[in-house]
Amino acid sequence: MHKDVEKVLVSEQELKEINERLGKRITSDFKGKNLLVLGILKGCVFFMTDLVRHIELPLSIDFMSVSSYGSGTESTGRVKITKDIDIDLNGYDVLIVEDILDSGRTLKYVSDILKTRGAKSISIVTLLDKPERRVADIAPDYVGCSVPDEFVVGYGLDYDQKYRNLPYIGALKRSVYEK
Repeated sequence: MHKDVEKVLVSEQELKEINERLGKRITSDFKGKNLLVLGILKGCVFFMTDLVRHIELPLSIDFMSVSSYGSGTESTGRVKITKDIDIDLNGYDVLIVEDILDSGRTLKYVSDILKTRGAKSISIVTLLDKPERRVADIAPDYVGCSVPDEFVVGYGLDYDQKYRNLPYIGALKRSVYEK
């Protein structure tokens, strides 16, 4: 375990099991549909890469980068698109892939925008869910697992662009981000 991590919340093995479980459900639910898997950068990369390997369907992939965080641990509340999608959404059933659903502001913003762009349907899969932090009216269709209200890192999640490469999800020690 990394010295800055207080405890492991989701192990490597649990992440593998989550991806297999979600992949099977998504495969079943999207059979016969024109699936576009849309990753929200940068945090989704590890999760999305492993997840799509378990979706046994033809699919397209695109990415969007949306920011509501500065360099700290709290959302600014202001959402902005920093990289838009390249694909025309008409006729696609879009599955948004997010690393963590916290306040919900970012996903609500993205979902509302995509609805105006001709997507046939929009669904959300999140690796981690913090339902007690939700302020926006949005709910995921697929959840890897719920986590306590702690600052989490690893498997794509970062603090100040660090710790994304940890192979598990851990709670960051307060002393690291309360400087």
